[in-house]
Amino acid sequence: MAENDKQLQLVTFQLGNEKYGIDIMEVNEIVKMQDIRPIPNAPPYVEGIYNLRGIIIPIINLHRRFKIKKLDFSEEDVLLSGFIIISINNTLIGVIIDKVLRVVTITDNSIHPPPRMLTGIGAEYISGVYKEDDDYLVILDIEHLFDPRELQQLEKIST
Repeated sequence: MAENDKQLQLVTFQLGNEKYGIDIMEVNEIVKMQDIRPIPNAPPYVEGIYNLRGIIIPIINLHRRFKIKKLDFSEEDVLLSGFIIISINNTLIGVIIDKVLRVVTITDNSIHPPPRMLTGIGAEYISGVYKEDDDYLVILDIEHLFDPRELQQLEKIST
């Protein structure tokens, strides 16, 4: 590794058949699956709200958002499911994941540009792809997961 290679730590998780990563600096915390209260008239990808120590957080279902099929997991895998709390423009949002994996450290020069279309998620939501052994890790760009109008709706839900 060259001296000027910038390192990046990613929280990795599984969603359907694919592995995804989010920059660890964008993750507030990881919460085990809890009861989520549904809210009427919310966008279809909003699963509901969750009360995290007095803070109301909208919970997003990326399976619905990106039309990803949820897999059947073993009982052990279910223990690793939950949601990742991220902050976008100072709004806390929970993202449901099938299974938390691990934190990986990679260099920025090992990240490849996103392909045009990958498992139903458009390239605009992806900051890059990292080849890991015989597998790929899709790195999500959380700043672009929602357009400004959607973010406004999510802000209203959390207040």
